[in-house]
Amino acid sequence: MKRDISNQLFEEAKNYFPGGVNSPVRAFKSVEGSPLFIVKGEGDTVFDEDGNSYIDFCCSWGPLIHGHNHPYIREKVEKAVKNGLSFGTPTRKGVEIGKLILDNHRYIDKLRFVCSGTEAVMSAIRLARGFTNKNKVIKFDGCYHGHVDSLLVKAGSGLATFGVSTSAGIPDSLAKETIVLPLNDLAGVEKTLADHGEDIACIIIEPIPANNGLLLQDTSFLVWLRKLCDDHKVLLIFDEVISGFRVGFEGAAGHYNVEPDIITFGKIIGGGMPVGAFGAKAEIMAHVAPEGPVYQAGTLSANPIAMTAGMASLELLLEEGFYEALEAKTTSFLSQIIAHTKSKGYAFNIQQKGSIFWIAFSNDRIMTSDKIDPASMDLFKQLHKHLLERGIYLGPSGYEVGFVSSVHTEESLHHAATQICEVLDIILG
Repeated sequence: MKRDISNQLFEEAKNYFPGGVNSPVRAFKSVEGSPLFIVKGEGDTVFDEDGNSYIDFCCSWGPLIHGHNHPYIREKVEKAVKNGLSFGTPTRKGVEIGKLILDNHRYIDKLRFVCSGTEAVMSAIRLARGFTNKNKVIKFDGCYHGHVDSLLVKAGSGLATFGVSTSAGIPDSLAKETIVLPLNDLAGVEKTLADHGEDIACIIIEPIPANNGLLLQDTSFLVWLRKLCDDHKVLLIFDEVISGFRVGFEGAAGHYNVEPDIITFGKIIGGGMPVGAFGAKAEIMAHVAPEGPVYQAGTLSANPIAMTAGMASLELLLEEGFYEALEAKTTSFLSQIIAHTKSKGYAFNIQQKGSIFWIAFSNDRIMTSDKIDPASMDLFKQLHKHLLERGIYLGPSGYEVGFVSSVHTEESLHHAATQICEVLDIILG
């Protein structure tokens, strides 16, 4: 499989962009070779500049729940483009998608559209602080919330210590406004709220943690977080940039039947275009400008092209049986691999929620990031290399999750599962 053109483009790109990319994980630092330069996507397949094709389980890191270049979404966007790209004004399409979401999501009354998941989280944190008049935030180790300054932190030494920056350019004073706790540790949350509750504005969590492995929590953990937040007058934020509209139209909140105070969205909500949003009950959203004192603005927010793509994508999700069929398809695909690895006695598992999956070289259920063996990343590197050579594309990091779309065919999934089993025999057998 030749990658000459991709390699040449990557060498040229290094002259223009830091590391040759515009988002770090794309640089293939965790796997072998240079990144693929993709020229086209169709259905469940992407095509690179060298003419190679790959069954795609990255799906643009999650937004493409309907696969690549879906005709219904494309046709809607093509029609909208003829009227212009952006006006900096309200549009009918923005009203229509807002109504569609709110009519089908019981936990939010109002929305504000932004242009990315990171922007949604940044705005949600500001809103929580403005609503509560408190400053500190609790986040969980292993959850990622975009490149928001106060959330790019790791835990300090000891339980419930204030955060330490994980990126240059973030002042210590800002990092110390964040408290980082382990996932799956209610006692730690309870103690922190007892000690610092009067200063804590919110707790933010990925209810389905899917940025550092798929660290699925028990429902009881989320239920108790809700109760503790109520007891201490702290807002609960669900970061549903990945899980929103992925495991159900109401996302993880609906799946677990746990009501957060604020929800952030991204990825699927844009149908492939750069879109994010945050939403809450009317009382909280009334604090957002121009109604309230919490300022947030964006030149391209709710632009008509993004709203059109998002609207078309969400309409397809509301078709009867959509999520049930997608989950069944994903389970069948993964079951073929799991059955094979169990029969061979490999230390291997695939953790799944709906159409999200994560490959782990362990027999244990992994619920916290510290339980991920760093040495297993070398096995993933080998897996990734062999699968690329066989026309299967996974995200280029063993910490990243994979996605199945509604247009992955049974033939493609069976073929991919067969190839994965054969490669696992090479590297584990």
